[in-house]
Amino acid sequence: MQGFTGFLTSFFSFSVVASVSYGQVQTDGWLQKLAAGNQNSIFQEVIQHPDTYRLQVIYTQIDRDKNNTPSFRNYYFHVDSTEYFNPASTVKLPLALLSLEKLNRMQNPNVTKFTAMQFDSAYSKQTKEWRDETSETGYPSIAHFIKKAFLVSDNDAYSRMYEFVGQGEINRSLHEKGYLDTRITHRFVRMTADENRHTNPVRFIQPDGKLIYAQPAAFNTVPFDFRRVARLGKGYMTGNDSLVHEPFNFTERNKLPLESLQQILQSVLFPESVSPKQRFSLTNDDYRFLYQYLSQYPGETNYPKYDAKQYYDSYVKFFFMDSLHHQMPEGVRVFNKVGWAYGFLTDVSYVVDFTNKVEYMLTATVYVNSDGILNDDKYDFDSIGRPFMYQLGQTIYQYELKRKRKYVPNLSAFKLSYETQKKDGRPTIKDVDN
Repeated sequence: MQGFTGFLTSFFSFSVVASVSYGQVQTDGWLQKLAAGNQNSIFQEVIQHPDTYRLQVIYTQIDRDKNNTPSFRNYYFHVDSTEYFNPASTVKLPLALLSLEKLNRMQNPNVTKFTAMQFDSAYSKQTKEWRDETSETGYPSIAHFIKKAFLVSDNDAYSRMYEFVGQGEINRSLHEKGYLDTRITHRFVRMTADENRHTNPVRFIQPDGKLIYAQPAAFNTVPFDFRRVARLGKGYMTGNDSLVHEPFNFTERNKLPLESLQQILQSVLFPESVSPKQRFSLTNDDYRFLYQYLSQYPGETNYPKYDAKQYYDSYVKFFFMDSLHHQMPEGVRVFNKVGWAYGFLTDVSYVVDFTNKVEYMLTATVYVNSDGILNDDKYDFDSIGRPFMYQLGQTIYQYELKRKRKYVPNLSAFKLSYETQKKDGRPTIKDVDN
């Protein structure tokens, strides 16, 4: 692994990660007691009915020793690795890491995350993408896809990274790293299972259009294990707005258990805290790039230039997304990835408060679909889901502000320089497909 050698390795040379028992519900009484202290009615409604809301929470305390080396302790609330939840856009996190890893494995000095690339079409439903006017160069690139996927959770960016890495390599790589119960089977566009097994030809080009490297179309021949059936709800709407009176079948959809999601983010932020096989082969520059765009706000970014009013600071920061105030607390940055679809809201976060010298991880998923109908766009995101996630986030954040630490953490590794959006006359981007 090429990690934060020199600059960060001394910080991450030791950790204690709580062992996980798969296949059984895990709830720590201490976390349950902490949650009981928040009497917000929406929060308590979800906390007291975790089965109804398919709630799972992992709260990770981080403590440093005298050498600033972090150790980790996980607390669980209703966590069950076998209970399906739809990961939605959280799968964009491993896709970004696998895309960077694949570039590094190519060992072509002319092909980097910033190199212009183009996508052709070679199979049913595939689409071309030769230009991207939201980027500074006017071309797509892995770096630009990662920005869009992290800043506003752009769907096309995910689909293109899926096409670059390939379905077979995505799943093989995650399983080799020990994330065994994961699967990523599809783009975020309407395609059949067969069409998702086929991925586009891709080429990297110089600014003048000259070819650097061409990757042929690919087809994944490896079968998936779909023996564990996952069906939810009492009905669903079809593409032509017909109601089917039977549960929606998620059996062949993307799957990313909460514990795996938490470990993937931890492997990026604290690579030395996980086993070597769980890490992604990233360079120092990759880490810094990821840290920036996991925590930068859309309104700070120049390319793409997002509308800061629509894509406000806490837009993809569920644990700090207050319906009344969209600004983050002074001195706080959240390094995270969220997802929302089919009534599920999920967030995997590392929270840093530079002012109060606080750090912790919080990962949660909740299902809010009171009518039991999938695909009808009538979910309880605004009335229950987001208010719950905000209350959960504030419960942990307020506790962390008061939690005693033997050693004050040195958080300088995560203190980054962010962009300032230029007022250059370019129109801002609104209404992204996410």
